[in-house]
Amino acid sequence: MASADTRRVGDGAGGAFQPYLDSLRQELQQRDPTLLSAAVALLAVLLTLVFWKFIWSRKSSQRAVLFVGLCDSGKTLLFVRLLTGHYRDTQTSITDSSAAYKVNNNRGNSLTLIDLPGHESLRLQFLDRFKSSARAVVFVVDSATFQREVKDVAEFLYQVLIDSMGLKNTPSFLIACNKQDIAMAKSAKLIQQQLEKELNTLRVTRSAAPSTLDSSSPAPAQLGKKGKEFEFSQLPLKVEFLECSAKGGRGDAGTADIQDLEKWLAKIA
Repeated sequence: MASADTRRVGDGAGGAFQPYLDSLRQELQQRDPTLLSAAVALLAVLLTLVFWKFIWSRKSSQRAVLFVGLCDSGKTLLFVRLLTGHYRDTQTSITDSSAAYKVNNNRGNSLTLIDLPGHESLRLQFLDRFKSSARAVVFVVDSATFQREVKDVAEFLYQVLIDSMGLKNTPSFLIACNKQDIAMAKSAKLIQQQLEKELNTLRVTRSAAPSTLDSSSPAPAQLGKKGKEFEFSQLPLKVEFLECSAKGGRGDAGTADIQDLEKWLAKIA
């Protein structure tokens, strides 16, 4: 009995407004048949603007740039050079370091640079901790030792790319070919070609490995296009390469060659 009374009260409240709604609809249609359509179109535009503002605010809140790479790739010195402009002796760290960085552009934007440990036992743990806040990832490669470290570099890069592709907002991605001041350093073009070959081999090997996932679990992400040799251009995120040198060509006191890196950070800020 109580529920029936409640229903009648609800119907009465809704019915009280219905004549006004009908009257408003009829008045709009009588004055101009297109007025109602215009009102609906305007509402759609307003909702679209609200939606994009929400998306932009989410993206704007992601200000972190993650510096990742193997031990001794020079990422910590790059981090220091960007923040201070000076050379400093560095050592292998077991935790992250972060600092605000004001980019060199007209908008005066700032980013948070985060240097993650490169040790094999720590790097994936710290990557998992910070990846959701990443606006960009800078993967630092030692261009001088790349030839003998290519497999280790590719294995870590494979995981970083898979993790980045799985994020709701895929980050900008840069592979910084560091230590170009050393005579034996490989060029960014050669490093890109070698990494594509090695990542293609890794992709084939991992896809052929027996899966331990049950049938209800989602399939792991795949790099590139199935049936084709892997290329970075096949990825859903843009991967860029540049050459740099954190140490500089004139010893410890030399000026670092990081102008292209600074320009890239200004572009993605």
